[in-house]
Amino acid sequence: MVDFFQNGGVFMWPILGILVIGLAFVGERLYHLIRAMATKFDFAVSLSSQIEKDGFDAAKKTCKENVGPVANLCYNALDVADQGVDVAEKTIEQTANIEMSSLEKNMTWIALCIATAPMLGFLGTIAGMIVAFAEIAAQDNISPSIVAKGIGQALNTTAFGLVVAVILQFGQNVVMFIIDNIVVTVQKSTTVVLQSIAKINK
Repeated sequence: MVDFFQNGGVFMWPILGILVIGLAFVGERLYHLIRAMATKFDFAVSLSSQIEKDGFDAAKKTCKENVGPVANLCYNALDVADQGVDVAEKTIEQTANIEMSSLEKNMTWIALCIATAPMLGFLGTIAGMIVAFAEIAAQDNISPSIVAKGIGQALNTTAFGLVVAVILQFGQNVVMFIIDNIVVTVQKSTTVVLQSIAKINK
């Protein structure tokens, strides 16, 4: 593995840097999303019962004591619940965009790392091929062993760039899968809370 990296030339280092940066962004997203999953659908069901039993103020206090998009959106809905369920629903729709932006933060940078790694790999291969053909011309010898060695080294950067892109793509897909699950949970949770608000305001 060390020989593979060294034979790839200088372009292996920026590709390695992209891998480290990309994994850092993936790790940051996973940490944030795990925290966002602290409040799940069960929280909304419990909150709904509290709304009907203790009223809006007690439920708002419960939301404040918890973290995550479910708690945040439920709090925003409860904050205007006395104005009616329509106002509460509109408030959720408006603030949901902010929560989605928070969930998808830094995803653009992960996508950039995925796109850049293979391109740097191809650039490294082209640079390696130029050097290899220059050596062939200098030796005035078209020996198959010389050609194969030069091209083999040049292709290392392409292979490494593609491996990095695959790793980061997998990480991005995991993050997107978690985000999709959170969105579904938020939709189900806010629906339950809105139903309780509608009952109280009848």
